[in-house]
Amino acid sequence: MEQYEFIIVGAGAAGLMAARELAKAGKKTILLEARDRIGGRIHTASVGNNDHIEYGAEFIHGDLPLTKSLLKEASLAFHQTEGSWWQFRNGELIQSQEIIPDWDTFAEKLKSLKEDLPLLDFLDQHFNQPQYAVLREAAIRFATGYDTADPADASTFALREEWLGEEDNPQYRINKGYRSLMEFLRDDYLEQGGQLRLSSPVKELHWEMQSIKIITAGRETFLAQKVIITIPLNVLKAHPSQEGSIQFFPAVTEYMDAVKKIGMGAIIKILLQFDHPFWKEQGEKFHDLQFILSEEPVPTWWTQFPQESGLLTGWLGGPPAKEWANTGKKRLLNLAINSLANIFHKNATDLHALLRGAEIIDWTSDPYTLGSYTYATVDTAGVMDFLQQPVAETIYFAGEAFYKGPLIGTVEAAFTSGKAVAGKALLKV
Repeated sequence: MEQYEFIIVGAGAAGLMAARELAKAGKKTILLEARDRIGGRIHTASVGNNDHIEYGAEFIHGDLPLTKSLLKEASLAFHQTEGSWWQFRNGELIQSQEIIPDWDTFAEKLKSLKEDLPLLDFLDQHFNQPQYAVLREAAIRFATGYDTADPADASTFALREEWLGEEDNPQYRINKGYRSLMEFLRDDYLEQGGQLRLSSPVKELHWEMQSIKIITAGRETFLAQKVIITIPLNVLKAHPSQEGSIQFFPAVTEYMDAVKKIGMGAIIKILLQFDHPFWKEQGEKFHDLQFILSEEPVPTWWTQFPQESGLLTGWLGGPPAKEWANTGKKRLLNLAINSLANIFHKNATDLHALLRGAEIIDWTSDPYTLGSYTYATVDTAGVMDFLQQPVAETIYFAGEAFYKGPLIGTVEAAFTSGKAVAGKALLKV
């Protein structure tokens, strides 16, 4: 049976990055991926003539050093998103990029916070008066929507670091889609001599010091000295009866207990392709529409502006997405259309008639994802240093969940973690 120096589990952003670093260092490496494709929560689908849509990650959130250096290395073009932001409040669309009203007051209270506590507790302490009702609800929607976090346990310190650090950050899209960057990493990894196996879900991981035996769902066995696990957090937490779960023999109980102190949200992404951008018919002011934030059941929407497209993307995150998971695509489609009908004062039947295609991506029900991306709870900071260390210099964990810093939950965090963990593993060889 063939012996490897490293097995990497999961061919998402962190796994591809780690695998590439190890292969470049001349290590005999195999990358095992449960799906029949690479990318994990990055999934770019081809549509029409050289066009694409993003089922998963879509934006580059700021001038991120590692992502942009990889794009340069891969000679992949990207463009900055543009356009106007609108809020739908009290039955009216208002042009505004102020996500949380009275932002200055809110930011000052955040800055003055001395001890961490859940966001809901923070809001109860400082913004429980009637005059702050709109601010309070907006902050909860932002945490659940943008961060897909549960306000009942989300760290206010972590949200403060993220929210205050992201003011006026530019946003970008990759011209050919995020898949093109994943394919660059995969191709470079393979050219360096690395091996890749798709449709190979890992079910059992047997280990002892510097010795790994992995058994897949298809009962294939792989042997290595070390392993890097890069699967999503909720899959790592999954019960053994769940499809994507991995069992460790012997158990790594202390690590699994620590992992439970990190949160991972829920997300349902809704892609509606209309035969034309109907919102432009609402008036010239909507010709550069980019984002809409609302209080509707599907609260967040965005266009492909500055590209001319009839595609509208809906975003349902956090606890509300958990409530709607597994309810079926027809119900979710009706929920989305009704939300848009209310926002644009349209008849839902008329919007259905304009629809040319729809994709509902329920990442929360996907057995190899089981959610969106991670967020910090009030207990997360206390376990992050521990989780940076391997188990007996043999089992390493990488991914956006294991990144320390303000970019938690992003592709940049996954890249950074994958590269850092590969570096640590190489030092211990």
